[in-house]
Amino acid sequence: MNRADMETFAADWIANWNARDLDAILAHFAEEAHFISPLAAELTGSPVIEGKANLRAYWSQALEASSELHFTLIGAVCDVERQVLGVHYVARRNGKARRALETMRFVDGRQVEGESFYSAQEMPHDD
Repeated sequence: MNRADMETFAADWIANWNARDLDAILAHFAEEAHFISPLAAELTGSPVIEGKANLRAYWSQALEASSELHFTLIGAVCDVERQVLGVHYVARRNGKARRALETMRFVDGRQVEGESFYSAQEMPHDD
């Protein structure tokens, strides 16, 4: 992926989450993908999710628990040489807003690793 591909991917990723389109979100993952998130720990008991099928189960559960979900892209940080993309965004979920960063590593166009980071403090939320 080149820089333009990565920037397009970041915008599409945000749109897919806002549409709650789990199939589109999972379409770019390798079967053996590895994902880390503190929110996963809240729902599954472990921050580490291994494999695409387990990602589907985790995100299905997370979407069911989210009455409100909207992401706003702040920017994309692209390391083309290492095939790593950082998607920086505001995550609004169930009345709370936080800045977030999700890092993604790709091999042959498929995401093989991901990790989510969230700001320590909530942001003002305009209703």
